[in-house]
Amino acid sequence: MTMKHAMFLSMTLAGLWLAISGVYKPLLFMLGVVSIGLVIWVSLRMKIVGEEHNPLVFSWRLPVFWLWALKEIFQANLHVARLVFKPDQISPRIVRVPVPLHSALGKVVYGNTCTLTPGTVTLTLDNEKLVAHALDERSAEALVSGRLARKIQWLEGFREAGQ
Repeated sequence: MTMKHAMFLSMTLAGLWLAISGVYKPLLFMLGVVSIGLVIWVSLRMKIVGEEHNPLVFSWRLPVFWLWALKEIFQANLHVARLVFKPDQISPRIVRVPVPLHSALGKVVYGNTCTLTPGTVTLTLDNEKLVAHALDERSAEALVSGRLARKIQWLEGFREAGQ
C-alpha cells in the first residue's frame, strides 16, 4: 500500500514542479527527478507516506475547499483592513473551541486555515480544543460558530463514510 501512495506523491510533486518551474530544459528535468526522488526517499524513511498523507485523500473536495477558503481569506482581509482604520473597534480575545475532527490531517488543516485567515491565529491545537487569538468578535465568529470545523468535516467526510 505504501508504494501506491509513494507513486501518487511522486506524481503530485512532479505535476507541481512542472507547473511552477516554467523552465523545461534537460538539466532542470534531471534536477527535478533527483529532488522528487530525494523527497520520496526521505518520506518513506520517516514513514510519513500512507493513507492519511496521500495527496489525493480529499479527492474533488479539496479544490472546492480551497475556493471557499480563498473567499473567506479575502473577506477577512477586507475586514482587517477596515479595523486598521477604526482601531477603536478592535477588541482582542482568546477563543477556545472544540475540535470535532478525528484525523490528524483534518486537525492540521483546521489549525492552518484558522491561522491563514487574517484576524485569527491558532495558539494551540490538541485533540479536544483549538485555542486561537482573534482581533474582534467578527474574526472569532467562524471558529465559535463551528463553520470552519463543519467545512473541514465536509472536506474529509467521504473518508469517514467509507470507514
